[in-house]
Amino acid sequence: MALIKQIRQRTGLAIGVIAGGLILFLLGGDLLSPNSSLLNSSQNIVGEIAGEDITYEEYIQKVEEVKIAYQQRTGRAPSEVEMYTIREQAWQTMIVERVFDEEYEKLGLTISDAELVDMVQGKNIVAELRQQLVNPQTGEFDKSQLISFLQSLETADPAQQAFWAQQEQLFANSRLRIKYDNLLATSEFATQAEAKMEYKSANTIADASILYIPFYAVADDEVKVEESEMKAYLAKNKDKFKTGNTANIEYVSFSILPSGQDSSEVISQITALTEELKTVANDSTFASRNSDNPTAFYTFKPGEELPANLTSNAGTDLEAGAVYGPFVTPNGSYVSYKISDRYDGTPRMRASHILFSTEGMDEATKEAVKAQAEEVLAEVKSSGNFAVAASQYGQDGTAQNGGDLGWFAKEDFVEPFANAVYAARATGILPNLVETEYGYHIIEVTEMPKSTYTKVATLELELVASDATRNEAFRNADSFAASSGNRNQFTENAEKDNYRILQANNVDANARNINNLPNAREIIRWAFSEASEDEVSSVFELDNSYLVATLVSKKEEGDATLADVKEQVETQVRNEKKAELIQSKLKGMNTMEAMKGVFPEAASLNEIPDLKLSSSVIPGVGFAPKAIGAIFGIKQGEITQPIKEDIGVIVSRLNTLTPAAEIGDYSGFQGQLTQSASQRTSYQVMMALQDLADVKDYRYKFF
Repeated sequence: MALIKQIRQRTGLAIGVIAGGLILFLLGGDLLSPNSSLLNSSQNIVGEIAGEDITYEEYIQKVEEVKIAYQQRTGRAPSEVEMYTIREQAWQTMIVERVFDEEYEKLGLTISDAELVDMVQGKNIVAELRQQLVNPQTGEFDKSQLISFLQSLETADPAQQAFWAQQEQLFANSRLRIKYDNLLATSEFATQAEAKMEYKSANTIADASILYIPFYAVADDEVKVEESEMKAYLAKNKDKFKTGNTANIEYVSFSILPSGQDSSEVISQITALTEELKTVANDSTFASRNSDNPTAFYTFKPGEELPANLTSNAGTDLEAGAVYGPFVTPNGSYVSYKISDRYDGTPRMRASHILFSTEGMDEATKEAVKAQAEEVLAEVKSSGNFAVAASQYGQDGTAQNGGDLGWFAKEDFVEPFANAVYAARATGILPNLVETEYGYHIIEVTEMPKSTYTKVATLELELVASDATRNEAFRNADSFAASSGNRNQFTENAEKDNYRILQANNVDANARNINNLPNAREIIRWAFSEASEDEVSSVFELDNSYLVATLVSKKEEGDATLADVKEQVETQVRNEKKAELIQSKLKGMNTMEAMKGVFPEAASLNEIPDLKLSSSVIPGVGFAPKAIGAIFGIKQGEITQPIKEDIGVIVSRLNTLTPAAEIGDYSGFQGQLTQSASQRTSYQVMMALQDLADVKDYRYKFF
């Protein structure tokens, strides 16, 4: 609690949300799972980072921290699918902490108390707090909420104080990483020589003739591949053929999709409810009580699209008080709509803008910005390409969307902007710049004001399997599993009862799905943590089926054996031998036309007039960096040797070479290279440090 007394006078989170989050922290589902170390303390290592064992308890604590942050950000508990992402974030956080803490210490990077105070109450409040503490009326960060929370901390219970201390540490860790990344990024530098080479690579152009002979030009039976050759190739290329933890599984699926009887019952229910909806007094209450749709009652503002299923079936000329449906939706549910009301309200319109920011500038600099904005305005008026100009010149988040601001009411924007837009009498680009406190705006009105609001009550029933349908499927699955003591019996029983056995080969230990079956993690975890070969599982419940599986085999992580990757190795060795055969058949030939004649059906000869030195792909051929390099290494009129690429054999002739013109200043390319290297550095260093840390991940045994 290092900073509570320093910041208690000034800054909010909802105490109830925090308390609820801490309860989840203490009683999180993962702590009480069947794999919890509380229940099984003898096997609680989930991984290794930099030679240090990571216990289940440590990992779960980090997972709960990330889960709480998610709950505060979204206002709801994560689903199981989202929990997968949360667990991944927690694991990556643990790697970063252990990998980078030592680096921070070496460099003397720290976060002072004053800096942390500034991050939670000063001029540079962290984005996490800004995103959580938003005034629902304005949509903007509300500092008063932060003030009220921090003022309450000193008298808060210890759990809430501990939570805030944890948040402080997260903010500090995040800022340390930013400092470290910035330190690396600003250390990058490109020389003039590198810039000149970059420029020449991008602007030196060859006109070349390309003869491409794919490997299938030689029939497979013309090349014999010996097992000794494959073993030699694998020994030489071990790094290409690493294997992870994988398993081969067979399974039988028992469908729990709705039956015809289930469908009839849902149709009967939706029909009866639709009749009631026509006369019910309180549409919103009725729809919310009876609908499976979470947004059973919604007011559509001007510019917002009405439900596609409604307009596609009933059109857009909808009457207040009318009921439409029931209709079948694309996901198989049944839905009816009631137009509870249509009325005129606050007008909303749509526009796009290009912002030229002037925040913090003196008058002279503002004039220069205004001059640039005037030039772009003239350009946009002439070309009409507003979206292109917005993406090129815009200086806010809308630039990536062509400047689109969406639909908005007049009070949503600062007064000069709103007045200018709402004064427009037609769509199109406004004739003059508009100045606001943020800078100069070029504005295009894309939709004129609309004022019709529509209240819609949605009554939707999902078509799901009934209890009777599910019980019948489970009885069949349970009987099959109980009578299958091993894989042989599994196969015999499936054949006897005419069940189809499906295969899932090379299933990764961290996979979430089996073939096209989503959310099959429990089956995969069973295969790697509990099952032995030929064992048959109990019944697993998936989204739309029950499943019984048998483990055929599984492999540990490490170097692949020839049996593991024989097909891939055989292909590589065969292609190498095909390349040698093709090269031998072309030997002594002086023209590309003659070479093509050796393989008249498969080979292609094409002209590429604008091949750049910086290219790695030959149009119409594919990835061929060695062949491209060879083209720029010969003289005009010369022909390269036949070159083996992963896609086949390539022979090239340089027809003409157009060198890049000399320019007086390469600083622009120098800046681009430096910026590009700066952007890559953080990721590359992260990957290098992770490799040095020798991370081992055993989480697949627990989750």
